[in-house]
Amino acid sequence: QLNMAKKKEAFLKEFKEGPLLFKPTYKFDLYSEVYDTSEKKRKPAWTDRILWKVKNLREDASTEGEFPEEENPVSVTLNNYVSHMSYGISDHKPVTGTFKLEMKPLVSDPLVMLNAEGEWSAEHDVLIRYSAAPGFPSSAWDWIGLFQVTFRHVKDYVTYAWVEDDEIASNRDSKQVYMSASEIPKMGGEFLLCYYSNNLHSIVGISEPFQV
Repeated sequence: QLNMAKKKEAFLKEFKEGPLLFKPTYKFDLYSEVYDTSEKKRKPAWTDRILWKVKNLREDASTEGEFPEEENPVSVTLNNYVSHMSYGISDHKPVTGTFKLEMKPLVSDPLVMLNAEGEWSAEHDVLIRYSAAPGFPSSAWDWIGLFQVTFRHVKDYVTYAWVEDDEIASNRDSKQVYMSASEIPKMGGEFLLCYYSNNLHSIVGISEPFQV
């Protein structure tokens, strides 16, 4: 029935589904793995399904060439697609899918290049030098965070510096920002710097790892 619908309904044609390698998930007697024994004796069916579709951003792009000649910047891979026969409170068995989501970069070069200058320790204020790509939409609310190399989220910073308030030098090619020694972790370790853009709501530059 689903395959027939996919042939007729245009909006369903681009949806994908993994192989049905599990038994039909409907209709069961409650609290059992026995198919319908009632008077209706309904035939087993794969009524619980997971379909997915990746939106084609190129078709929706308002600016021509925004995603030139490259595959969709988002890709989805199905890792597994299974039913769970142990659940019995319904006449359906639940189905789950596990997916791998890959986000490809939309730009080949970082919008901001930055690096830690000199030796970093908690004994003295430290310096950061950064340069932005031409046309980069900087903001007074942009900041540079110090992160452990194992960070998982933008809020995992150890400390940060505002790019304007903590600026100490500037020239045509780059700017220099300081971080207070009191904020540098005394236990040391391997860290990196990340530039967060308030306008773009994302990290737009990451330094090479360095030791504190």
